[in-house]
Amino acid sequence: MGFIDLIDVSFSYPGQKRPALREVNLSIQKEGITAVTGPNGSGKTTFSKLITGILKPSTGSITVGGQTLASLTLSQIGRKIGYVFQNPGKQLFCETVEEEISFGLQNLGMPPDQVSRKAGEIMEYFELTRYSRSFPLSLSEGEKRRLAIAAVLALEPDMLVLDEPTTGLDPHRKKLLGDYLERIAASDRGVVIISHDHRFIGRHATRMLKLEGGQFLEL
Repeated sequence: MGFIDLIDVSFSYPGQKRPALREVNLSIQKEGITAVTGPNGSGKTTFSKLITGILKPSTGSITVGGQTLASLTLSQIGRKIGYVFQNPGKQLFCETVEEEISFGLQNLGMPPDQVSRKAGEIMEYFELTRYSRSFPLSLSEGEKRRLAIAAVLALEPDMLVLDEPTTGLDPHRKKLLGDYLERIAASDRGVVIISHDHRFIGRHATRMLKLEGGQFLEL
């Protein structure tokens, strides 16, 4: 039994003849870096939305940390699984970069001095300090992605799910991201990367899965 377990999970969109996922049984442990790859339209993003509770299975069940996903609110799921969208602009809503990173920490009840210190550390690590007072949606696509990743990582969820996280990142920032994900994976937290970036996942993943025809194959 893993941290995330899919049990006979199938999912079809309305009007779709072929299911995106078909009777999937899969366990993902809360350790290491699991990479999910596959051709366009194979269901990778659908899979990420299923394990984060955004979509519900057509049949079957999903458990997270021993609890059925259906029994948890999105807020409760968010404390267990941090999700970075493929389009990061969809999850940025604060007035400044610093507020974007601080928002979740404040909601966790962290004292203001700790919020300020941790937000500063995260911004420095992701080279966002000079944008601390900038409006998030005014940033470049690569900068928005770095900010979305930074805001989720700041919350230190049990597992991170990142959909195409290297899009828009230059080689230096890809290395920074990979190093940070390896540090997270070494600290009893899991990482799931949905990606076409074979060089990146080949360098950092400890487990590789390919999604094709609605089924997962171990690589």
